[in-house]
Amino acid sequence: MVYTTLDETKIKDLFKQAFEELFQERKDLFYELVTEIIEDSALLRAIKDGEETAIVSREEVFQVLERMS
Repeated sequence: MVYTTLDETKIKDLFKQAFEELFQERKDLFYELVTEIIEDSALLRAIKDGEETAIVSREEVFQVLERMS
């Protein structure tokens, strides 16, 4: 069996090359990934903001929604 040793720099270069090739060939995957990250971040921010606001009744929510439509 033949063993090959790779130093850290060579491994990093190989990963960079593979990453660049993947990005070039599948930009749609990266677009979806970035979109998911942004949506998750916005949802997390909304949840945290909601935890710091006053609690309202279900009726109040529907009244606001009715006024918007």
